[in-house]
Amino acid sequence: MYDLKFDEAHSTFAAWEQSHPNDSLGPASNAAAYLFSELARLGALESELFVDDSRFRDRAKLRPDPDRKALFVQEITHADRLADAALQKSGADSDALFVKSLTLGLRADNAGLVEKQSLAALSYTKESRVFAEKVIQAKPEAADAYLGPGVENYLLSLKPAPLRVLLRVTGSNVDRERGLQEIRETALHGHYLEPFAKMLLAVAALRDKDPVHARELLGELHRRFPDNELYSREMNRIDKRAY
Repeated sequence: MYDLKFDEAHSTFAAWEQSHPNDSLGPASNAAAYLFSELARLGALESELFVDDSRFRDRAKLRPDPDRKALFVQEITHADRLADAALQKSGADSDALFVKSLTLGLRADNAGLVEKQSLAALSYTKESRVFAEKVIQAKPEAADAYLGPGVENYLLSLKPAPLRVLLRVTGSNVDRERGLQEIRETALHGHYLEPFAKMLLAVAALRDKDPVHARELLGELHRRFPDNELYSREMNRIDKRAY
């Protein structure tokens, strides 16, 4: 999936679901593939959207393919149902807790990046963090679980000061350095989300006017996933632009 080979990813996830019918990670992963294939197709994964606040704020509402959207909803609902069933048996099931944090994170991405529903995205993000914190409490070495809280902390820390105060009062985590530390934890020790964490760190480096570090991160990802043109495009932008 990180190589943008979404058809192959769907086949792999479908086979996993068939052989592991009670494992919620299969449909959650397939839902991620449907969402990110749409984001890639619609150009919503370009770093410029996240480096340039005004461009991100003024972006047009995207028009996803209705069939893929239906499949995304179907898979994410299936994942939630399986995770909820597992948690009814054991509320400390770290795998099911992780899937809940993942599906809520995907719902937040869809609401924020596709639907332009910022309040809904924020609500999903806060719900996702609750499950991620439970994962970390039950299994501190589960480095993938740090990504969601890290993204919340970092992205919300970029908001104007008055809004940051309001976000804190309403229960959001708003701590830039802690957010970067959490994202680094996933980038260093994560399994499923490690490449995504490194892409986010590259965006953070660009925002901090550190194109050298950003290019190092993107270069590593490009070597591992050579068919993902996003990484090479971003490196070309760095080479052509003075930050």
